Amino acid sequence: MTTPATPCGQPTPTPPKLSAPSGSVEPGGRRPTRRAFLTLSAALIATACTGSPQETLRIAAGEPGGFYKEFAELLAGEMPATVLSTTGSVDNLGLVRDGGADLALTLADAAAAAYAGRTPFTIPLPLRAIGRVYENYMQLVVPADSPARSVTDLAGQRISLGAKGSGAALFGDRMITESGITATVDHHPLAEAVAELAMGSVDALLWSGGVPTPALTELHRIRPIRLLDLTDQLAALQATHGPVYEQVAVPDGGYGHPVDTIGVPNLLVTRRDLPEDVAGAVARVLVTRASRLVPPQALGTQYLDQRSLIATAPLPMHPGAATAYRDLRG
Repeated sequence: MTTPATPCGQPTPTPPKLSAPSGSVEPGGRRPTRRAFLTLSAALIATACTGSPQETLRIAAGEPGGFYKEFAELLAGEMPATVLSTTGSVDNLGLVRDGGADLALTLADAAAAAYAGRTPFTIPLPLRAIGRVYENYMQLVVPADSPARSVTDLAGQRISLGAKGSGAALFGDRMITESGITATVDHHPLAEAVAELAMGSVDALLWSGGVPTPALTELHRIRPIRLLDLTDQLAALQATHGPVYEQVAVPDGGYGHPVDTIGVPNLLVTRRDLPEDVAGAVARVLVTRASRLVPPQALGTQYLDQRSLIATAPLPMHPGAATAYRDLRG
């Protein structure tokens, strides 16, 4: 009988006959099945041969029209992967926790809460970072003719603070709490929030994403908008939630004038039990194909390089990714 060969031309290893190691469990406390061992063995062999993951990875991304979804689709174009539409960071981390996704895009503040087991998470999640992929701009949008000039000016008004399960919703609730105002808060997905603002059903919307965001560019064409300066809330947010928040300048992205706001790094994360070879292969894709991983409308404002990729605080870096970055540095 001929032994089938791997892509490297080596014999396929004999399937393991032993049960899983006592410390190895899948999400939810289940021990890996024999099929899972076979799948993992095949993925590791293929990764070692080609330098990129050969199994189809599932990337939890974000809403259609947002930077998360566009970035994830570009990443999936460079390696075998499928992109999952979600409401954003908190939803994505839940999918990784429950085994519904292998990789997730998330804001660093949501990742910090998940890693520590703080609200909205109930237990610490065993997360590891593959890399810091770009800067995220908190964009609090009002009509251009609105009298509001700051968050506190929105007291008593109607605000959409991002879809439930999104990073915008997490940040928005924190922002309102720290500002001390009372407002009528809803949580709409981006497309709904844009329509509500265009019709005057809400007075402001919060979006967390890159600049420019096409949906906001289109809104600006229909009803001129501008962004509010959020930096008055920065010190209070940092005091309560740590240095995940920073002051950034929003470039003139096609809607309104440049303004200072709060930035939050975006991380590509996984579980700590993702095989090292697979994590390393994803990291290599981020470095070697960086020029292909920025959506066209964000060219010039977003970019990937190895110096920023390794700045994954507050999460520890996955050891497979760390090894890949060291190897690529030479």
